[in-house]
Amino acid sequence: MQFLSDRGIDLVVAVSVIVFLGCISGFLLFRKNTVPESTETYIKDERISVIIPARNEEANLPQLLSSLLSQRYQPDEIIVVDDGSEDRTREIAMSYGVKVVDNPELPAGWTGKTWAVWNGFLHSSGDLIVFLDADIRMDPHALESLLGLRKQCGGVISVVPYHYTEKLYERLAMVANILGVFAFTSPFERKSKQKGLYGSCIITTRVDYEAIQGHDSIKAEVLDDLNLGARYRAAGIPVTNFLGQGLVSFRMYPNGIKSELQGFGKGAVLSTSKLAAPTIVLVALWLIGLIVAESTVIFWDSSWFYAALIGYVLYTMQIFYLIKYVGKFGKLMPILHILSTLFFLIVMLYSAYQVIFLGSVSWKGRAIQVRGRS
Repeated sequence: MQFLSDRGIDLVVAVSVIVFLGCISGFLLFRKNTVPESTETYIKDERISVIIPARNEEANLPQLLSSLLSQRYQPDEIIVVDDGSEDRTREIAMSYGVKVVDNPELPAGWTGKTWAVWNGFLHSSGDLIVFLDADIRMDPHALESLLGLRKQCGGVISVVPYHYTEKLYERLAMVANILGVFAFTSPFERKSKQKGLYGSCIITTRVDYEAIQGHDSIKAEVLDDLNLGARYRAAGIPVTNFLGQGLVSFRMYPNGIKSELQGFGKGAVLSTSKLAAPTIVLVALWLIGLIVAESTVIFWDSSWFYAALIGYVLYTMQIFYLIKYVGKFGKLMPILHILSTLFFLIVMLYSAYQVIFLGSVSWKGRAIQVRGRS
């Protein structure tokens, strides 16, 4: 009995330490770097082009284009690149009076999105280029605020949009979204040569974009946004990332859990290679602490139950704080976060299977070859 008692005490101490370090790691990784709403009127002295790659985006385009046309500061041109859509993407874009470009047939050596974005750029004339994914939504003051912010920061900026969800399966992405935000707000990424951008919302000058040869320079990369950021860094151009809470948002996967699994799975494993070592260690600590705390659900009668239960409560409180800036995931998911953790682990296994065994990842009906694999 004494042996079991000592062993139980050791387990309680170990669980407590792991959970404590995990929670601390989350606070070390997260920075509330939100986009401030502009308090000064942005002075128009440059031509602005908005480029939107769109493949089967008939459900998303009306909301994005409506929000763009409602901006306090209007772009000079909006270009929608129809990337081989099989729905009404082209017709909907044309109904809003924007420029629509048919993406040429995908050549060897390019991924679909990089090819669409590059061709949109070739049809643009702006001094400042705004790249937006079709699922983005923008507050009426967003574009003015972002343009002013880019001018203040210099270089290129990107925004991690606030994630709105409606259905249960969408809310399973909560943990994956939190980990993604950690990667972009981690203080250890500030000086990293591999510092990436968030591809859903990027603003750059034409001069800087041409200096790094734009998406042509990363045409074969699955992680186009992360590699694009690294190209800017290599050229000595500042890269700054912000959280879009309040101004820039999206609803990522309204078309079913399969698209959600593919969307997160295409970069889950590959993206870790782009992070600084301290970021990887802290993210791992946070995730391990979370899993240990969630073990209360399975090992409710174990000797470490109460330590893990306290950890579960601490993580729940931390998650409630984080999602104020990350996304809207309903009232129950932050409490039942074990469901979201399980989904994230499934995503990682699926991503690893694609990268290791298939050598390609699936997205929007295309198999994208992982670079370095034949």
